Amino acid sequence: MTQPPIDADADVIGTAFYVMERVEGRVFDDCALPGVAPDERRSMYFAMADTLAALHSVDWQGIGLADFGRPLNYFERQIDRWTRQWHSSKTRDLPDVERLVEWLPRHIPSGNATAIAHGDFRIGNLMFHPTQPRVVAVLDWELSTLGHPLADLAYSALAWRLGPDEYMGMRGRDLGPLGIPSEQDYIDRYSRGAPFGEVKPFHFAFALFRLAVIFEGIAARSKSGNAASESADRVGALSAVFARRAIETLETAS
Repeated sequence: MTQPPIDADADVIGTAFYVMERVEGRVFDDCALPGVAPDERRSMYFAMADTLAALHSVDWQGIGLADFGRPLNYFERQIDRWTRQWHSSKTRDLPDVERLVEWLPRHIPSGNATAIAHGDFRIGNLMFHPTQPRVVAVLDWELSTLGHPLADLAYSALAWRLGPDEYMGMRGRDLGPLGIPSEQDYIDRYSRGAPFGEVKPFHFAFALFRLAVIFEGIAARSKSGNAASESADRVGALSAVFARRAIETLETAS
């Protein structure tokens, strides 16, 4: 990963800016990767896992990103942040979210692994080569920071746990004929390149909790008339779905 050149001279265009390389490729908003051959789909999902593992293996201190975030106690800080965000933006009572607010801080796994965390690593934020099943660019870095790599991994695997109508999912689809690997195969592929330990139900529950709060914020903006999309009401309503999926993850594991 290379950092784009930043020009801090505001006189050029009126503000600081950076220059980004133009990359040719394919971006998919459907996890089923329509129009792609089954064997290529499998390779593309493994390329996704390899790319995330490569990102998490970057020596962030060695490349001068020691101040990109705080390296310790990531989950404690994130749970606190998103809990405060929940209380400030919630538009209705959601008992599932309240259960997560109580449960998550008491079940944080031990360990303080730190990596460059993308924050929104999913199939829709990847650009693939125009004809080959390999990733040529990773998009949308606004949530990136120094964080726990397993938070990124669990979030990237939510596609297997959410339905096709739930933002980024493919749950319920027959993945075999599509050529898409299982969730476990995807995680195993990642672990070959970045052995940061076992991803646990906690990590999935945290990823879904965070997503629920983000989407509740969309609902709040919609109700206040500041939504950026006409579908904000529908999208915001998914916060309840994500929280329910998180609770299902914990109940299944217990």
